[in-house]
Amino acid sequence: MGLTGGVASGKSTVSAMLAELGAVVIDADQLAREVVAPGTGGLARVVEEFGPRVLTETGDLDRAALGAVVFADEDARRRLEGIIHPLVHARGRELEESAPAGALVVHDIPLLAESGRAESFDAVIVVDAPREVQVERMTSSRGWTVEEAEARIAAQATREQRLAVATHVIENTGTLEDLRDRVTEVFEELVPDGS
Repeated sequence: MGLTGGVASGKSTVSAMLAELGAVVIDADQLAREVVAPGTGGLARVVEEFGPRVLTETGDLDRAALGAVVFADEDARRRLEGIIHPLVHARGRELEESAPAGALVVHDIPLLAESGRAESFDAVIVVDAPREVQVERMTSSRGWTVEEAEARIAAQATREQRLAVATHVIENTGTLEDLRDRVTEVFEELVPDGS
């Protein structure tokens, strides 16, 4: 299964709930950090493409510095994705192949709609929240300005593009219990015997 949602939609919360229910969750963001860890070929390729300005003094990837470059320049973002995405896909396949037989495997992929890979999954779960809810969450809980929040939303697929690839939609505008109930309902649809 694929799991996606826009920034501040609650996708990470849904991912954690699915894991609690017994799904094997493969987190693309976590893999994206793993493939650019110090000493990896991924980090070397990012530095080759964007220069040493994207490194901290200790040789780690400076995510804020890299983010400032790629979120302001669509071409730069595409070049970064061209490095990171193939490495993340390969690592995700390895993890999927090592999952227990019969397990519900969920690939948590923030940019699933953008990647054009939605059709490669048996089902796609989209965590949905209106734009104004996303902006409010980013400004109140993350301390971002409205402009920063809007720029991050604009760098992703539109809500309509995400919903177009969905086989299951989890609306996240209510309480945490409402969300948990809907996640459980979707999990049970995908794993009918509840295992």
